[in-house]
Amino acid sequence: MKPPDTQNERQWLSQYLDRYRESIFSPDVTAPLVELKNLLCSCAQKGGKVILAGNGGSSAIASHCAVDLTKQARIRSINFNEVDLVTCFANDYGYEHWVEKALEFYGDPDDVVILISSSGKSPNMVNAARHVLGSGMPLVTFTGFSEDNPLKKLGQLNFWVNSNAYNIVEMTHHIWLLAVCDLIVGSAEYPSNR
Repeated sequence: MKPPDTQNERQWLSQYLDRYRESIFSPDVTAPLVELKNLLCSCAQKGGKVILAGNGGSSAIASHCAVDLTKQARIRSINFNEVDLVTCFANDYGYEHWVEKALEFYGDPDDVVILISSSGKSPNMVNAARHVLGSGMPLVTFTGFSEDNPLKKLGQLNFWVNSNAYNIVEMTHHIWLLAVCDLIVGSAEYPSNR
């Protein structure tokens, strides 16, 4: 068995991590992140909630951020990650429409909706975005891949990662969303039992 080529692996990892640095720190997203913070705080002051949705890894990000926004930032937030909800609504309305229908049932006028899709092309997210536009709720999108993706075109506040790598797009979305949570809290270091 041939020993691993550590030099090539280290070089590959160095280039990989450079792609993360580029996606996270090259674009100046400070003003839009402050705008998102203000939107979420205004939503909470009006008695609304934040609804986050995504597929796959983006769904996991939505789940994590909903919990942190609720527990740490004290902004009531939900996501649609319950298996019975997803399978029931997908079965009854079709997979391309289940998020749209969930928003129809669970969304309220003072809510803010955050849709997360690496490609920005997931039909269920695009259909959900169209529903949100018709409802009057503010729509925030987190996408990557093509800059002119359909979901980004529908959002009122859009965060786009210039990458075609799922892991880089998803982790950048995660960092940006949790940065907003920390901005609301006013600290990056606080106890988990806050």
